[in-house]
Amino acid sequence: MSEIAKEVLTEARAWIGTPYHHQASQKGVGTDCLGLLRGVWRRVYGAEPEAVPAYTPDWSEPQREERLWAAAARHLRAVPLAEAEAGDVLLFRMRSDAMAKHLGILSASGAAPRFIHAYSGHAVLESPLTPPWQRRVAALFRFPEEIS
Repeated sequence: MSEIAKEVLTEARAWIGTPYHHQASQKGVGTDCLGLLRGVWRRVYGAEPEAVPAYTPDWSEPQREERLWAAAARHLRAVPLAEAEAGDVLLFRMRSDAMAKHLGILSASGAAPRFIHAYSGHAVLESPLTPPWQRRVAALFRFPEEIS
């Protein structure tokens, strides 16, 4: 596991228990799934790579735009699903015909995969990456070793 992946996991685990709050990104106070990634990014790299505009829970579904996927592709490195490692970012479609609008950080791969995510109505938690969750994975990204 790379040093960046270790830092990502250490920070993601420090957010466990943070209450869910749409559009927030403050450890221990409130966050959503994007806010969790933003907080991890800040800890690992410093400032966020871009300002995040206001967004609705439907994540541009009415416009049929993959905004979350496009943002991930701008700042993270796409990785084939078969190469998933702890510390990677999972992008989920909650329905097969929907836009991708949920994120998590893979915390364990292999026979018993797990991921850390901010789950609406709950908090940041570590969950088993069960077959129903696995079927929802639309893309996999990796934090860059360095940023420009």
